[in-house]
Amino acid sequence: MTWKIAIKTSQETIQEEVDSLSNIQKELHGKIQCIKAETQLSLHENDVLFFNGYQTWTYNKELHANDRQKGVNHIPTFLLKKYHFDCYGDYHFVDYPNHSGTFHGFTYMYIRHENTYHLFASCDEENAYTIFSYDHGTLRVERDCKDYIVNGTFTCFDIIDTTGNEEEVFDTWFNHMQIHPLEAKKLYGYSSWYNHYENISSKTIAEDLEGCKKILQEGDLFQIDDGWQTCTGDWLSVDQQKFPKGLEYEVAQIHNNGFQAGIWLSPFLASIHSDLVKLHPDWLLKHNDLPWFTGCNWNGAYALDIDHPEVIQYLKDVFHQIFEVWKFDFVKLDFLYAGAPFSTKHQTRSQKMYKGIHFLRQLCKNHPILGCGVPTCTTFGMFEYNRIGCDVSLDWNDVWYMRFFHRERTSTKQSLANTIFRRSLNNRAFLNDPDVFFLRDENIKLNKSQKDLLATLNALLGGVFLTSDNPSNYTEKQIEQYKYYRHLSQAENIHTIIHGSTLTITYTLDEKEHTFACDTTIF
Repeated sequence: MTWKIAIKTSQETIQEEVDSLSNIQKELHGKIQCIKAETQLSLHENDVLFFNGYQTWTYNKELHANDRQKGVNHIPTFLLKKYHFDCYGDYHFVDYPNHSGTFHGFTYMYIRHENTYHLFASCDEENAYTIFSYDHGTLRVERDCKDYIVNGTFTCFDIIDTTGNEEEVFDTWFNHMQIHPLEAKKLYGYSSWYNHYENISSKTIAEDLEGCKKILQEGDLFQIDDGWQTCTGDWLSVDQQKFPKGLEYEVAQIHNNGFQAGIWLSPFLASIHSDLVKLHPDWLLKHNDLPWFTGCNWNGAYALDIDHPEVIQYLKDVFHQIFEVWKFDFVKLDFLYAGAPFSTKHQTRSQKMYKGIHFLRQLCKNHPILGCGVPTCTTFGMFEYNRIGCDVSLDWNDVWYMRFFHRERTSTKQSLANTIFRRSLNNRAFLNDPDVFFLRDENIKLNKSQKDLLATLNALLGGVFLTSDNPSNYTEKQIEQYKYYRHLSQAENIHTIIHGSTLTITYTLDEKEHTFACDTTIF
């Protein structure tokens, strides 16, 4: 395979042809204008392509050569200005042509011919993200480092190009990077989010905690999700109306029942209504002299400048409070993409993001982390658990009008697609969090078969197995269902094969071989 390379800085231009993009380093000087390479692909009629999305919520699935990848340029400008849908993903720095036969993704991509995978994957994302794009037979590899000032040796490409079955190619990539998942057990438990959402209180926590005693085991996780704080960003301020005895009391109750206590927060942003924003406007990340919106959650939130010394100290204080005062065991860290939406002259986008991830790891010490809403590659080998899809919805594909918007939107359908097509990261980069499953009948619009599919795929392909149901309302049949899926999640020797549109999972359980199959076209 011949690659045509083009490297341009403000002081030099390099053009050459090479047979491999493995570990290409160059002595460069000045401001980088572009680093890119391209080659021609010859696809068979039934070949499919996969391009890993920018962040963990980004919708991913295998694509045929004439499929279309949707951006946000079809959304009216007034809606983008109001809801900032373009801030959740890569829309503000990657072009979406929005016509068939053009796709892109980050860090890795593959071409699958039946059950043979041709994987192209970057082994150097900390210096700059690697963007793979396809345009009607042309494969382009580009480094996300425009305007970065360099004066010395720079790794332009370090791409592994390998062919084999799924296990072979992904094992080769991670072994080459010498990245291994942190020591962590499969995580079981409960999250308060997908039933109560922000409407949690000491009362709801007590009720659900009592119910969880019916199904959870000692050491499982009981997670207090969004809604405990007075305002997003004001992490040292607990809502006293909801939790009059404070979070130390709630943690003690969780521990008294034998569970790990987990808490949710989004450390790299703050609601526009928060005291933090009112009192410390200088802490906000600016773009074109204006605070950068992270999306429309909480009626709008701003990104924090994670290089600001006072922001750094504030986050140190927050995590000290969480672990040393409130005594939580576990954190879910969400909306992390907010930490580095832009590059600077002295930091590429990925360098800034990796710096933020390393900082969070330092703050959490040995406490397990579940990452969420984060550029996928940045937590490889850094977090014990990581979300690999968007939030599930209480129905199959969210309300109809949301389907016209961004690739990071809430959707059970899209979440399951990511569970399937990012399965190869599980137990290599971290333990995959496919998001929660549901068994309850109340406050849910998923039908029986959809709930079964969600629970089954989560059990077989994920490393996190959480529910947001209140098990106090479970019938005896639902308790038995929970036990069945939990037992299923302990399957071993799991292998996946896709033939046509059918995904077949084989596994061993109770010393017997089993098979599960589903139609991938529904995703």
